[in-house]
Amino acid sequence: MKTPAIAYLRTSSATNVGADKTSGVRQREAIAACARQRGYEIVAEYYDEAVSGAELIDNRPGFKALLEHIAGNGVRTIIIEDPSRFARSVHASIFGEVLLKGLGVEVICANGEPLFEEEDDMRRAMTQIGMVFAELEKRKLVKRLKAGRDLRSQALGRRVEGKARQYSDDLLTQARTLYKANRKGQRRTLREIAAELAKLGYTATNGTEYNPNSVRQMLERAGCYKPA
Repeated sequence: MKTPAIAYLRTSSATNVGADKTSGVRQREAIAACARQRGYEIVAEYYDEAVSGAELIDNRPGFKALLEHIAGNGVRTIIIEDPSRFARSVHASIFGEVLLKGLGVEVICANGEPLFEEEDDMRRAMTQIGMVFAELEKRKLVKRLKAGRDLRSQALGRRVEGKARQYSDDLLTQARTLYKANRKGQRRTLREIAAELAKLGYTATNGTEYNPNSVRQMLERAGCYKPA
């Protein structure tokens, strides 16, 4: 089962936009090739046409829609052609880095370049400032999504929830096995299962252990979770 990913494209000049231009085609082909090589499946695409790379990501129409997709418990991997598609200013790069890391999102460059520069004292200071604004933007995203779900719930007459996270069949099997394997008559806690999964190489996209809520979702998906 391939890991889902989102493609992000950007062109900074209006002269690069249009069916007769090649920038979008080139970016799309590079992203598709990267996805094939790394075992990802592109499930959505967002494109900011004629948008400067110095613009903060939450001010770009395409990336803003992408963020709402991700904040709704969607895909956790973004693939871009190269670092310049993400940002062309230190300010935009740092803000974007902090915001996406806060959402547990990984960004992959199709050309293999590292996305973010090595950290120095100035970048570290700017990152700390950016964390404040990134947390604010994250909260705004969550509120917008909740408001949208509430409106849809009222219209449909039933509760509408966010998108469920996607877990591989192998991960669900391992989680189910750990849950059913008793230790001296007791089941492992959700946190203990997360720790065991990490030992087996199953971690969240940011490299840390899954949180207990994610483990519970896995077990519910596997059809074996029984609340204490």
